[in-house]
Amino acid sequence: MKKFTLGILREGKIPPDHRVPLIPEHCQQLLEQYPELRIWVQPSPIRCFPESEFEAAGCEIREDLSACDVLMGVKEVPITRLLEGKTYLFFSHTIKKQAYNRGLLQAMIEKHIRMVDYEVITFEHGKRAVAFGHFAGVVGTHNGLRAYGQRTGTFSLKAAHDCHDYAELRALYTGITLPPVKIAVTGTGRVGAGALELLHLAGVKPVTVDEYLFQEFDEAVYVELRSKDLYRHKNNRPFESTHFHEFPGEYVSVFNPFTSVTDLLINTIYWDPKAPIFFTKEDMRQIDFRIKTIADITCDINGSIPSTIRASDIEKPFYGYDVITESETEPFRPDSIDVMAVDNLPCELPKDASREFSYNLVQYVMDKLIRDPQNPMLQRASICENGALTSRFSYLEDYVTA
Repeated sequence: MKKFTLGILREGKIPPDHRVPLIPEHCQQLLEQYPELRIWVQPSPIRCFPESEFEAAGCEIREDLSACDVLMGVKEVPITRLLEGKTYLFFSHTIKKQAYNRGLLQAMIEKHIRMVDYEVITFEHGKRAVAFGHFAGVVGTHNGLRAYGQRTGTFSLKAAHDCHDYAELRALYTGITLPPVKIAVTGTGRVGAGALELLHLAGVKPVTVDEYLFQEFDEAVYVELRSKDLYRHKNNRPFESTHFHEFPGEYVSVFNPFTSVTDLLINTIYWDPKAPIFFTKEDMRQIDFRIKTIADITCDINGSIPSTIRASDIEKPFYGYDVITESETEPFRPDSIDVMAVDNLPCELPKDASREFSYNLVQYVMDKLIRDPQNPMLQRASICENGALTSRFSYLEDYVTA
């Protein structure tokens, strides 16, 4: 049987990422299951699993991965490190026409690279097969609570990245009682599930939309807002999720009633640039705009949340937004809104996040990648190949030719 060599890349994006797509334990399982497989791991001083564990699992540590059939990383590969004609798997962050990665996609097309993007590896019904979203939701919500506690001076939590693992982070909430705070959570996917998991851990009580809008509470509460709670059709057509996702431009936001009753907004929902934003900068200047802390886990710059004017980083996760000047200021000022917009949140719990991601890769993707690389799941996720965009991503043509 022909040898198949898989390379695990050293992460090259700044700020550095400590995660891995495959953990040593799962590498060992794959090597035992597929006699034709070899796994080469590029050395890295920052990876959350040491090279010794990969070697013990049967992998080889190699700087030169040019002989690999497939190369896997987590975040974007620097353009200067791309190898011509290879198949890559990583998060390219190009499918929304992100301006900062136009050059990356242009380079991959020029180098005849097959780009298989984790973000669009889906089952036939459209659900994503692999994602770091769960831990993005957990850590982003933890950071949102940290920010609220620091703003109000009512409680203090240490950063997730200062915890050894998720178990230690969970222990932080033992015995803690949050003040009466009203929290709105947008979204119901993996990220939203992670957010709710953390809120349950913190003892925050779920309430209905009507209760949230029309009652005050003497305890911490949250409401989970689905797309139907956030948007309505311009012509008052009954809300249908399928229609909304196909024609988001036909809808308007109905989020404004929540802005006057919410203390902490946790945004986890996928946002289509053709969809309306939740509220405007003008809305944020209104005297009844109550939200003072926003954990924008989705982190679309100048997207659904107007105050997300840049991504923040793990070491400095919070910045302030001045609603009058519409510019950044110091966080925790009385006249500012605090924003948490870290775009690599799972990095704060890299081992836990990598283990979950790796498990899903092994369960749903690796057999296809090794034995059937042209199968529909991988074809659906291929943004470019053989020097051109694939048909599914032809809408990016103006993006790469701009």
